[in-house]
Amino acid sequence: MLVPFRGRVAGYMAIAQRQSSKRRCSTAANCVHDKMARRIQARRLEGVDKNIWVEFVSLAAQYKTVNLGQGFPDFSPPSYATEAFSKAITDEHSLLNQYTRAFGHPPLVKALAQMFGPLFGQELNPLTNVLVSVGAYGALFCAFQALVDEGDEVIIIEPFFDCYEPMTLMAGGQCVYVPLRPKPADDGRPPSSNDWRLDLAELEAKITKKTKVLVLNTPNNPLGKVFDKEELEEISHICVKHDLLCISDEVYEWLVYDGKQHVRIASLPGMWDRTITVGSAGKTFSATGWKVGWAFGPDCLLKHLRVVHQNSVYHCATGAQEAVAQGFQKELERLGQPDCYFVQLRDELQKKRDWLYHCLTEVGMKPMMSQGSYFMIADISRFKSEVPPPTDDNIPYDNYFTKWMMKHKQLASIPVSAFYSTPHKKQFENYIRFCFVKEDATLKAAEKILKKWSSESTGPKAQ
Repeated sequence: MLVPFRGRVAGYMAIAQRQSSKRRCSTAANCVHDKMARRIQARRLEGVDKNIWVEFVSLAAQYKTVNLGQGFPDFSPPSYATEAFSKAITDEHSLLNQYTRAFGHPPLVKALAQMFGPLFGQELNPLTNVLVSVGAYGALFCAFQALVDEGDEVIIIEPFFDCYEPMTLMAGGQCVYVPLRPKPADDGRPPSSNDWRLDLAELEAKITKKTKVLVLNTPNNPLGKVFDKEELEEISHICVKHDLLCISDEVYEWLVYDGKQHVRIASLPGMWDRTITVGSAGKTFSATGWKVGWAFGPDCLLKHLRVVHQNSVYHCATGAQEAVAQGFQKELERLGQPDCYFVQLRDELQKKRDWLYHCLTEVGMKPMMSQGSYFMIADISRFKSEVPPPTDDNIPYDNYFTKWMMKHKQLASIPVSAFYSTPHKKQFENYIRFCFVKEDATLKAAEKILKKWSSESTGPKAQ
């Protein structure tokens, strides 16, 4: 089972903490050691040590589940990309096993500028408007460290990818949360991620003199919501009006379904000069383990990210960057055409999404049709008679339910409350997240579990 970098690190920390707890001080020397250990930990780590992935990856392995929880493909990248990677690192006397340019392999930043310049409506300079880092995660870390200062307020739209909160806190910032809320469909159609809307009045009311950054994620993880142009124009107007910077996480930009279009907020009037846009080769080429990501933006912002990058990770794997560069060069020639990988992947994943939607509906869950990304959420309210809520009111129902499902049904998902701030977790505890970006064999195994569950279930089925 693949475990994300953040999960491995947090796992090591969790093991260390458990081992430490076993060494409770029985002597004066041990007591002194414990006191010193508490002082050694930097204050920036306080409150960011817990990680949902550590616990749920461990449980998924323990119960030998069909894992629809973690957001990675269990299929291979396109063959031309893996062949390019292999050739880059195995050719005799290849310098692609050595350092390349710190801020991005020259062929890659050139390809990125060529591909994305027209999409932003900008003439991108590969050397000043593009930064390549260790995955989108690395690019986000550079953005938060470079732009958020002690006491700055950062607006985070909920639900949010779980790294935004700790990255804000580690930079000394304060998180201000504004939730998307589901609106009932007016025409009787099935619920969709598009039904989750932002209250603009609530957003603007949260802005103070200390507010510096707004964090946007479209398509959204975990909802699969794709913000439309009208929504983004309204958010842009607020950013310009209040002179806010925007960090826009757009790693699922090519995975937008049902004919919807991905709109880049940096392409809207007044936004290029105040926006950092983050992308991912892992999501673009189904190669999450390669850890190649990037940030686009004006040099006046990106130069500060380069300072963080050069003083932290400094450099990314050259061979992986070369493979991604060749991938973009190939796709640029056929962008938007039927044989384009981005088109083929999108169409294939839309079929998998529809398949999972049907399976979840059969068992009595109420899935929200995802507009984009790897993910779909489902309402589990109907199961409270079959799986009663925990007696501890502090435990969100979705957290309890997902653990029950792993143990008793051998099916893994992720509780959506994990993507909310502590004050809002209980308000959104009736949803769980599934990843449908899996091999057909994996989805068939999940379907078998759900059909068996449906035949055994005494609870009501979705209509």
